[in-house]
Amino acid sequence: MTGVVGKTRNIFLVWLVWPLITLGIYHLVWYFKVNREAHDFDERIEVKPGMAVLAITLGWVVIVPPFVSIYNTGERIARMQRTAGMQPTCNPWIGVILIFVFGLYPLYYQQEMNRIWAQYEHLEEGERVPLAV
Repeated sequence: MTGVVGKTRNIFLVWLVWPLITLGIYHLVWYFKVNREAHDFDERIEVKPGMAVLAITLGWVVIVPPFVSIYNTGERIARMQRTAGMQPTCNPWIGVILIFVFGLYPLYYQQEMNRIWAQYEHLEEGERVPLAV
C-alpha cells in the first residue's frame, strides 16, 4: 500500500495567526484538510472531511458532535502514525481537553501531523510513499 504525503505546517500559524487574520475561516479549512490528508495518506481511514467540519460548526447546537469529531480526528492521526511505522504519540483525549485550554487542539494535532511528515522530509507534499503497516 502507498499513501500521499501531506503538508507540514507551522503550528503557531495554524493555531493563532491564520485564524485571527481570516476571522476563524482558516480553522475550518485546516480541519477539512487535516481530515482529508488522513484519508489520502491511508485509504483505509474512513472520514468525510465535510461532515467533520459540519460537526465542529453546526454541531455546537447539540453540544456533543464537536467533541466526538475532535476525538475521532485524534484517533485518525494516531492511526496515521502507526501506518507510517511510528509509535503513536497522538492522544485524542488530550485533543478534547485542549479545546478548553485556549483552543490549543489545532496546535497539538498539527504538531503530531508534522511528526508524520518529518518521516518523509526528503519528499514533496503530494508524493506517494510506501506505508509501513
